[in-house]
Amino acid sequence: QVQLVESGGGLVQPGGSLRLSCVASGFTFSNYFMKWYRQAPGKEREFVAEITSTGHLTDYANSVKDRFTISRDNDKNTVYLQMNLLKPEDTAVYYCHVLGRGLDAWGPGTQVTVSS
Repeated sequence: QVQLVESGGGLVQPGGSLRLSCVASGFTFSNYFMKWYRQAPGKEREFVAEITSTGHLTDYANSVKDRFTISRDNDKNTVYLQMNLLKPEDTAVYYCHVLGRGLDAWGPGTQVTVSS
C-alpha cells in the first residue's frame, strides 16, 4: 500500500524558516521523482518543487525559487522541503506527491501558516 505522510508544518513569522518532511512507503522510493505542491485557501493546488530519483536535479516554481530547497534521502525514504524567508503568501497546506509507473499518490498534507 502506497503511503505518503508529511510533517513539519506550523506557524512561523514572516522571514522565518521551516523544514517539511514526507516519509514514503509501499513503493521503491529511490526509483521515483518526488514533488511538493501547495494549496492556499480558495485557490487551486499549485506545483512547488520537484526532485529526480537520484536527487541530482531539481526544479522550482518561480514564486519559491531561491527561497525553498527540495532534497531527499533515499536511505530514509524521505523527501524534504527547506523553506526560508517565508512570506504570508506561502501560507497553504503542503502536499508531497508521487506520479509515474502506475503510481499517483498524495499525502494528507501539512499546514504552513506564515503570520506575525
